Amino acid sequence: MDVVSCTNPERRGFVMPRKMLVPSHRKEQTQGQHGPREEKSLYARGRRGRGRRGNGRRRPQRTRGGRSRDAASTPAETAPAPVPAAAQEEAEPEESGRVEIPEVISVRDLAKVLDTTPIEIIKILMSYGTMATINELIDFDTASIVAEELGMEVVQETLVEPEVEAGAEGPKTLRERLMEMEDDPAKLRPRPPVVTVLGHVDHGKTTLLDAIRHTNVVARESGGITQHIAAYQVPVDDRKITFLDTPGHAAFTAMRARGAQATDIAILVVAADDGVMPQTREAIAHVQAARVPIVVALNKIDKDNANPDRVKQQLADLGLQPEDWGGDTPVVPISAKKKINIDELLAHVLLMADEMELKANPEGEAIGTVIEANQDRHLGNVATVLVQRGTLRTGDSVVLGQVWGRVRAMFDDQGQPIEEAPPSTPVLITGLQGVPAAGDIFQ
Repeated sequence: MDVVSCTNPERRGFVMPRKMLVPSHRKEQTQGQHGPREEKSLYARGRRGRGRRGNGRRRPQRTRGGRSRDAASTPAETAPAPVPAAAQEEAEPEESGRVEIPEVISVRDLAKVLDTTPIEIIKILMSYGTMATINELIDFDTASIVAEELGMEVVQETLVEPEVEAGAEGPKTLRERLMEMEDDPAKLRPRPPVVTVLGHVDHGKTTLLDAIRHTNVVARESGGITQHIAAYQVPVDDRKITFLDTPGHAAFTAMRARGAQATDIAILVVAADDGVMPQTREAIAHVQAARVPIVVALNKIDKDNANPDRVKQQLADLGLQPEDWGGDTPVVPISAKKKINIDELLAHVLLMADEMELKANPEGEAIGTVIEANQDRHLGNVATVLVQRGTLRTGDSVVLGQVWGRVRAMFDDQGQPIEEAPPSTPVLITGLQGVPAAGDIFQ
């Protein structure tokens, strides 16, 4: 049987087969760790389930004496050698095929955990109608489906806080580490707040972001590039606010999982007619876990069935007591569609930023966080980064996680080229040797 294989699956320009039949069950395997095996599959696949057969038994392993594990070299009638009871008990946890993965994981990391190739993960995602790259972030539910296709089971890992001795300090966030580096208070300068907008789907997050920018996200100024930038700055009077436009909660969760503190304030969008929904609770949990203060944007107050008091009660039940109810959570009634009270919402953000006394040292080498990254057809490897300390300049050498490069060009959120980016400035950079992951620290 002809087997189609893709050598070096992480190579940037791999060639897919011209025609590939994908059966719905996809339970047979034909590609093992030590080469292809001829079985009844309609196409070549990477090995699944850490070398398990469909009945859950493990395939023969290579012995210490160097004997091949190839099943073809052993007659089918030969009975397997008896395994000591102690060895069976010792292997039992591995036989369960259960592995722990985080809430958000990249395709590359998932392939390592499931002991397969990234190309296998991408094929499975494509069969479900999801296009992904090797550095794409996928959530736990999606990863569970992929693992099931590979004959394995995944469980969500439990984040255990490390034990800290009495009097010792616990792990610090990036913001705390950055502040420790500021040894000269005279060099600190006020910086714009960094705001992330979260909320349930269809509650008006995108409409609110459009209203804040006073333009549609699709519209672009003439000149510059048309590459989408996941962060931008908005002028408010004589000040600025930096907004992170994250797709859902995946990027926000990924940054939190890596210990990065890219967000100063979170705007939680809740529809006044629908109220608190499952994604609203999820967003609140993420923000509270990251220790980020919240401003609630109570959207769609122009609707006839809007019920602000009911929503405030729901928020209070989740620990977000509104200020007008004696709590400390600002709840601003707005209409993103009709641009009602948008200025009041931004005023609350700036007031909260003033209370936080956000400052940074614009001198020295730049340090910050990767917001998102991808491979652009025209620009090559690009990354949207948020500068949090120092000033990033064209020509600087940078390290982003495990990726390095020299900043060849920088662009602002309008696609216009710029030469330098001070603290709290989001910028798209080119000249990287690879594609970093969201949440990676750059310096």
